[in-house]
Amino acid sequence: MSKKRRQEFEKVVEKFVELKDTSELMMDLAYSSLLINSKELAEEVQKLEEYVDKLHTEFELLVLLSGFKKEEAKGFLGLIRLGVVTEKIADAAAEIAEVVLRGIEPHPVLKLAIEEAEETITYARVSENSPLANKTLRDAKLPEETGMWILAIKRGDKCLRPKPDSKIQVGDVLIASGYAEGEEDLKRLAAP
Repeated sequence: MSKKRRQEFEKVVEKFVELKDTSELMMDLAYSSLLINSKELAEEVQKLEEYVDKLHTEFELLVLLSGFKKEEAKGFLGLIRLGVVTEKIADAAAEIAEVVLRGIEPHPVLKLAIEEAEETITYARVSENSPLANKTLRDAKLPEETGMWILAIKRGDKCLRPKPDSKIQVGDVLIASGYAEGEEDLKRLAAP
């Protein structure tokens, strides 16, 4: 494979990974918005759904305009189909969030399950004097320190799917899931 062809291939893969990661993030946020009845998280899911629509179109155009040979194009047909399915997952997440945005009261069974659950979902804004500021998630060791896992990092108008090497910045809002007793520990670390 030529260098140019490899670069085109890498662009397609990069766009697909962003599409997949964003739809997974949406599903996490949608369920979280439902569990804690958060309109803010539900609105974030709705914004991301519009972004996924744009991403999906860009992905398909990138594949269609890539000029791959017939034998290479066969494999991309499956990738295009995965893109369609990924976009449908994003739509499903938006439908879950829509329940919260419409103000539909959760079923009593869901309410009871939330009350009985040992786990919770919370968010905390990182202040200037936080020991988390400018650390990667790996270095912050939040699961070990608090029992909380970061589902997403809200930075300005964007919601990012966290990776171990994601750097925490002042002003970031950490959206986390974990055992209820770790919630206060996370908030204390984020804003001492």
